[in-house]
Amino acid sequence: MALGRKLVASGAAQVGGSFTDVPEADALVKSSPNAFLLGVLFTQGIPAERAWAGPWELSRRLGHLDLERLACEREAVEEAFARRPCLHRFKRTLPRWVSAAAAKVLAEYGGDASAIWAEGSTVVEVTQRLASFPGIGRKKAAMAVGILMRHFGVPLDGVEHGRVAYDVHVRRVFLRTGLAAADTPEAIEGAAAEAYPEAPATLDLAAWLVGRDWCRPSAPDCDACPLGGECPRRVWVKVEGVGARRR
Repeated sequence: MALGRKLVASGAAQVGGSFTDVPEADALVKSSPNAFLLGVLFTQGIPAERAWAGPWELSRRLGHLDLERLACEREAVEEAFARRPCLHRFKRTLPRWVSAAAAKVLAEYGGDASAIWAEGSTVVEVTQRLASFPGIGRKKAAMAVGILMRHFGVPLDGVEHGRVAYDVHVRRVFLRTGLAAADTPEAIEGAAAEAYPEAPATLDLAAWLVGRDWCRPSAPDCDACPLGGECPRRVWVKVEGVGARRR
């Protein structure tokens, strides 16, 4: 479908881009699989750039990102989140997720989150592994798999089985462009598979960027949108829900 390929093209420029505006935080997420996994947890209800800076700021407050200490020293993790200014909007929930994730990586992946997406893994397998972490689930797992393949070049098999995340920006773009007819996870994922069957997850970042930068909830900038004349501009379509994502 022409619209799907145009979406893919619109997101191509973001490959290898920054996660956050803080260079040190960006470098940490890009160099440490464990920090990347924690960053996925942070992408909940706050701006994307702030979310991806979370692991770095947590390391500054604690003086480390040692998984054994994150798993065992839960009171210290909670204090680091609660210290003003609060590290995250959900200052009570995120510490639990971080400690649980650290314990799970130690117990199941030898202390190295990159084993979650080890060589020879498939898109479906890695999505399921990530979704099993408290605080990640189906939506964040789809997002994370897309980032791993796109930004880090992780060679997962079965890209034709990839998913777009059921994110508010993605949903709005899919519904306003007519790619999807219904606002359900199944409808959005099915529309992505139909629009770009060789790698449906490729549409995820592109749609998210269009939704954030042009196809906004109110006052959408249709004339500047890269989808241009391909879109029927169904700007009256509204979607409910919030959720910060990555860049």
